[in-house]
Amino acid sequence: MEECGLTKPALVSTATNATSPPVRAAGRYRFARLGDRFIAFVLDLALLFGLFAIVDAWAFMRWGRFDATELQLTAASLVIAITLNATMLFLYGWLLEAACGATLGKVLVGIRVVRTTQRGALAACAVRNLLRILDGLGFYLVGTSVAACSEVRQRIGDICAHTAVIEESFGVAARLSAIVLWIATLTGAGWAVPRICSANNPVQTRYLSQVVVRIGRTTNSMYFRIASFTLDVHS
Repeated sequence: MEECGLTKPALVSTATNATSPPVRAAGRYRFARLGDRFIAFVLDLALLFGLFAIVDAWAFMRWGRFDATELQLTAASLVIAITLNATMLFLYGWLLEAACGATLGKVLVGIRVVRTTQRGALAACAVRNLLRILDGLGFYLVGTSVAACSEVRQRIGDICAHTAVIEESFGVAARLSAIVLWIATLTGAGWAVPRICSANNPVQTRYLSQVVVRIGRTTNSMYFRIASFTLDVHS
C-alpha cells in the first residue's frame, strides 16, 4: 500500500468493495481541502433536512396538537423528532461511508473517507460519526479548528477513528446517481410534507404530554412561544 505523503500512515479504503484508486499527486495521496469537506457537508445537510422535514412533520402531527391557528408541540413530539433526526444523521454517515467510502455530498465533491489502520470499516466509521457531537460544537468550529491544525486535516472523529479524508476520482455514473438521489430526496420531501401536515390524527399519551412550544398566528402577526419567551412577527 502507498504511504501517505505527510505522516505516512497506510491508507485503507473504508469501503470493502471499492475498486477505484484514490487521486494521487507525484505518487502520494492528496488530502481533501477543508473547503471541499465543507461543501460536501452542506450538500449532505440539505438532503438530510429534507428527510428531517418528513420525520418532524409526522412526529409533530402525530404527538403534537393542532387547530386552525396554532400548532402545539408537546415534549413527546420533540423528543421523538430529535431522537429520529439524530439516528438518521448517524446512520446516513455511518452506513454510506462504511459501504462506499463516501456520502452523496462527498461523491458530488470528489472526496472519500479512508482508514489509516486495519480497524474494520464499520467500527471506524461508527466512531467517526459518533464524534460529530464534539466536532460539531460551535457550528463545527471545534472540528474545523482541529482539522486546520492537523497535518493530514483530521478532525477529532478522524483522529479517534484512525480515518482521513482524501480526494477521489469518482466515475460519471457514480456522480449522476448521487445527483439523481439528492434531487429525488428533496423533491419527495417537498411532496410528502404538505400531505403529512394535512392529515391531523394525533395520539394521546400520558407521558411528556405538556406543551413546550406554540407556533401560531393572530389577525396581524405570527408568533413563536417557548416557555416565557415569545417572538412575534408582524405582517
